[in-house]
Amino acid sequence: MKSQIANALSDFFFEYETPRQVLVRNRRVGVVCRLIQLGVLAYIIGWVFIYEKGYQSTDTAVSSVFTKMKGVGYTSVNGSERVWDVADYVFPPQGDSSFVVMTNYIITEGQAMGKCPELQGHNNCSSDADCEEGRFKRTGHGHMTGVCVQTTKTCEVLAWCPVEDDRKIPYPPNLMSAENYTLFIKNSVTFPLFGVTRTNLVEGIDASYISKCSYHPEDDPLCPIFKLGDIVQLSGFSFETLAHKGGAIGIVVDWTCNLDVDVKHCKPEYRFHGLYGNPDEKDKARASVGYNFRFAKHYMEDKTEKRTLFKVFGIRIDIIVQSLARKFDIIPTLTAIGSGVGIFGVATVVCDLVLLYLLPKREFYKNMKFKYTDTHAQDSESLGLDSSIYFTLDARQVKDKDKSDDPDSEAGSTETEK
Repeated sequence: MKSQIANALSDFFFEYETPRQVLVRNRRVGVVCRLIQLGVLAYIIGWVFIYEKGYQSTDTAVSSVFTKMKGVGYTSVNGSERVWDVADYVFPPQGDSSFVVMTNYIITEGQAMGKCPELQGHNNCSSDADCEEGRFKRTGHGHMTGVCVQTTKTCEVLAWCPVEDDRKIPYPPNLMSAENYTLFIKNSVTFPLFGVTRTNLVEGIDASYISKCSYHPEDDPLCPIFKLGDIVQLSGFSFETLAHKGGAIGIVVDWTCNLDVDVKHCKPEYRFHGLYGNPDEKDKARASVGYNFRFAKHYMEDKTEKRTLFKVFGIRIDIIVQSLARKFDIIPTLTAIGSGVGIFGVATVVCDLVLLYLLPKREFYKNMKFKYTDTHAQDSESLGLDSSIYFTLDARQVKDKDKSDDPDSEAGSTETEK
């Protein structure tokens, strides 16, 4: 018993098993095998390593964005002159990564809480029965009192009076001067996995450079100061069209960095996208055009609360930071190589299928590839018979086969293509 265990352990530790291989001399199969292997090799080198950078580990950045607008606008509406500065046309004023620059507006001055008729086209009526007291209409301006004002043929409402008339949007936009406003973007990114921190104020950008530069995709691609008109133009829109009813622009700050080289080469790229519709699309085809909102400035006059209502049309700016840093790492490299070596097995599988099922001499290749056991010999041993008789018969059968002209015979170890 001990000797059997010792032999089993000895066989386990000191013997090595390897699969039997058959060398097939066949041009067609050989060419197919090499083509598949070349395709797999091209995939590993071209796609996995060169395009997908499979030898590098990746990380995304933790980012912060600070913005500041500068510029002064001038308007003269109905003989009333006014100067607009940053505190008037930027909402909100905190310098966030998403904000609105006012380009057009409708002002309703001197509103006070009271009763007044609706605008024509809003809550039209012919008698008091058409104005149900206490009812609200989604497009209306206030609470119905149940009275039909005969002079306007509209329902009377309890609201801020006079009600806003926004049916005619000024054109050209009141603040066309907004085209010359400038936007300063300050962006900082940190890649925690690699311990790298960068800002868009990279090497060579100092106070003197910033004071005179203006972003241009070719001449000044790293300048962090952008003209609002250039932003709209680079996004594919016309400034006058967008300023009329408002819209949205996305500024993408792209940090795609290869940290295998010097970190000074990690620099941002700026791209501009119209987030509102398609520049080639006609406004009439859209369900809702533009971007606008309302805000009010309240004040007291003769102990009566009043307000000035602004309907603001503007360009919404959304600053979006995209980041991806890469650096060499042995673990993804070995993983990519291991998966590539495994894919090489596809060539063997395909060639075996061709050999065993498609070629005319497939039976010959099956006999060379597989070794079959003789169940008759096993049965004779189980019955106590002399198995040498069967081995002798098998040998005679093999000799008979050697003398025959059967192309599927196992005689010989190679087959050449004629």
